[in-house]
Amino acid sequence: MTGATSGIVQDFDPAAWRQHRFGLPETRWAALAGKTFWITGAGTGYGRALTIALAAAGARVLVSGRRAEKLAETMDAAARLSIATDRILPHPCDITRPEEVAAAAASFDARGIVLSGVVNNAALPLRPRGTQALLAIEPEEWQSLLATNVTGAWLVTRAAMPSMTRSASIRALFVTSEAGWASTAGMGPYNVSKAALNSLGMSFAEECAAAYPNADVQINVLVPGEARTEMNQGSKISPFAIVPMGLALLSHPRGGPNGCFFHRDGRHLSFAYAAAYQRSLFATL
Repeated sequence: MTGATSGIVQDFDPAAWRQHRFGLPETRWAALAGKTFWITGAGTGYGRALTIALAAAGARVLVSGRRAEKLAETMDAAARLSIATDRILPHPCDITRPEEVAAAAASFDARGIVLSGVVNNAALPLRPRGTQALLAIEPEEWQSLLATNVTGAWLVTRAAMPSMTRSASIRALFVTSEAGWASTAGMGPYNVSKAALNSLGMSFAEECAAAYPNADVQINVLVPGEARTEMNQGSKISPFAIVPMGLALLSHPRGGPNGCFFHRDGRHLSFAYAAAYQRSLFATL
């Protein structure tokens, strides 16, 4: 690891979003207004936090998840923070089903929606199996884990690409985990899924940069760290801790990072052949 974006605050009070803008400079906050993002796993945790923050900035957010009631709870949470919920458009969708992902993208197109970016946040945890998960997991659970944690992100990003190319803004954020660098006994299947997601994000970045040389391609991977989510309900850290770095990446002007890895605390990470990004996310280009 080399490089970092300094000054990242991870404990902003979301109720005071008008005052702090989650650490974004005013011009970057204003740049999000009117843009449209598609977020998966938006009914809980990090997906809900990013949805609320983007809507607060004036962006339109298409929110997907398997459970319509959780998406409704996200809208309720935004309303409690005095954020206009007409900017949040729920679209229940099982991202492991190609036909549902394709139907969601077609629905957005039919409504004249042009995407500025996607956030691949949906994920499944691994059921506890002692220290021998790779030996004990059943093929059905293995397939389900990879279908959500990896294949779903591929389906969504691919389905969103035609719309993003029309806006000339190709932004994708892959929410990963430190498990993608780990080999912890008992976590093998989950580790594999996140390592594959890391590779998927950096591979999309390279392929899209080559395929769309005139577009603003910024496809990156973000480690959210530990926080209170459905996977980790015992944590005292708010899932809004991901928001400052998430917004810093999604609001970055043309010429920003592509195929890079970041931690929510501001660190710039290296992974495999991907070197750490060398500039602050708030540097003047």
